[in-house]
Formats: sequence, structure tokens, C-alpha cells
Amino acid sequence: MLINTIHSFIQMSQIDSQKPVYLFVHGRIDLEPIAINSLVTNGFSKDKIISAKSDEVGNVGDYMAMLWFPPNPDHIKIQKITKVEHVAPDDMTGLWKGVSKEDLFQIKLK
Repeated sequence: MLINTIHSFIQMSQIDSQKPVYLFVHGRIDLEPIAINSLVTNGFSKDKIISAKSDEVGNVGDYMAMLWFPPNPDHIKIQKITKVEHVAPDDMTGLWKGVSKEDLFQIKLK
């Protein structure tokens, strides 16, 4: 239990709550409220959570939160945007195709 508490503290201390977090639900709109609640519980600011769109990407330093693993996710993968390249969009990921990211941690869907 102590290890889980320490791990949660480390996760929250890594988060800059003033930065946007782009939420990818992979079509699971039904899980969006649960995901938002889990993100807020883990240090993200509710007013900074943005539904990801294929035609708009974030900036270096912003966060990505993906329900994982589609189609039946059980956790949220938290990533930080490390590079944004201008690319021609593709059919699946749109402009996010040009975004590089670093994995930070995972949050259980509650």
C-alpha cells in the first residue's frame, strides 16, 4: 500500500496542472466522464482537459491521455508531447501523426 501511495505522489508531482491534456477515447465516448474523473483525481486540472481532434494538435510540453488498450480499455496511458512536426494528415491519426511523445505513467480507469 505504501508503494502505491508513493507511486501516486510521484505521478502527481510530474504533472504541470496548467498544461493542457488531450484526451483520446478511441470511440469510447461512454468512458469519457470516467476518464476525466480519473485524470482530475491524479492531478490534472478539469478545465485543461481537451477532447482530442484529428485536425488540432497540442504543443511541446502538453500532455496526451489515451484510453488503453482499445476497444476495451482498462487504464489511461499518460504521455508528454516532446516534438510536433508539420505533416500531411493521414486517415487514422490526422495531424497527430507528426507528434512525438514520451510515456510518463498509467492511471487505472475507475
